[in-house]
Amino acid sequence: MSLLAVIDMQRVFAEPSSAWFTPRFAETVGPIKELTRAFGSRVLFTRFIAPDSPEGAWREYYRRWPFALQPPDARIYELVDDFGDGAGPTLDATTFGKWTPELAEAVGPEGRLVVAGVSTDCCVLSTVVAAADAGVEVQVVSDACAGMTDESHRQALEIMALYGPLVRVVTSAEVLHDMEDAGGRAS
Repeated sequence: MSLLAVIDMQRVFAEPSSAWFTPRFAETVGPIKELTRAFGSRVLFTRFIAPDSPEGAWREYYRRWPFALQPPDARIYELVDDFGDGAGPTLDATTFGKWTPELAEAVGPEGRLVVAGVSTDCCVLSTVVAAADAGVEVQVVSDACAGMTDESHRQALEIMALYGPLVRVVTSAEVLHDMEDAGGRAS
């Protein structure tokens, strides 16, 4: 059975005043809403949050991005209004990749992971590669993802496609069509 993981649809990536603004963020909202409706209870949202105390190379990362050293309940780390209320289960991680034991358990040993969100060239890519390495079938929904630039979005999708057949880059229309063919189930 498929699980939709919606990666990091947070204010810190949506607001133009943020240093981490993802320019095409707003364009992903419509396709993601369609997907979440279709997947129903088989949706998990993720949030990138700062650690209490950065360790290792993360110390330098947060020296570069000190604005991000805020608690998990800070406004910047909230899901955007389109998803905030009633988003369902949310997985917080202090890492780019969201392929955690919790996400692995939610997908299950024979499940498929369908991925949407931001940014294609960072957290989406990191999540997808780790899931593929774990032997999970992954679909990346190209029109429900956005990168820091159009070029890096395109490049990240091309890189993930190289992981086929473990990873397939698809459109939201393809995912929804496949679900219709399966009788409306997230198969």
